[in-house]
Amino acid sequence: MNPPNTSLQDHNVYLFFEDFESNTVKPVVEWILLKNLMSNRKRPPHLTLIINSPGGELPSAFALIDVIRGSAIPVHTVGLGMIGSCGILTFMSGEKGHRMITPNTSMLSHQWSWGSWGKDHELVARQREFDLTRDRMLEHYRLCTGLDDKTIKKVLLPSHDVWLDAQEAVKYGIADSVKMTF
Repeated sequence: MNPPNTSLQDHNVYLFFEDFESNTVKPVVEWILLKNLMSNRKRPPHLTLIINSPGGELPSAFALIDVIRGSAIPVHTVGLGMIGSCGILTFMSGEKGHRMITPNTSMLSHQWSWGSWGKDHELVARQREFDLTRDRMLEHYRLCTGLDDKTIKKVLLPSHDVWLDAQEAVKYGIADSVKMTF
């Protein structure tokens, strides 16, 4: 007898093992939205997003973060392997108390980087977007970790890359627990 044809998504679990780009984030956004459109009695009690990603594009990550925050169904996050840059932003968006990281997972926190070129007025507009994004990131860290701006800038968003192990992620409020079991 063949096993039933099921996927993790049938069990309200989504594996995100990608870079953050609009085409990779879109299926996750669709998955969360479709689950939210189910009738109340068919909705799952929570969704689980398992992340293993080196990072990617901030606009794509913030699109997913907004959907996670707006979801009527709580989204639990699980960190595996490596969670970098946009991955850490998305991971910490999960429902507080349900942001689990495995013992061998590393996390990369850093300021965002960008490059720009163009005419003077285009560079002025890009600087405005840079300022908005920096403020958005700082607010996101503050909301998700409970840390103040000074601590965030010193410990999690200094001028260099910061690698955290699982225990440090819990210490700084990025994750809630370190577990090996799901």
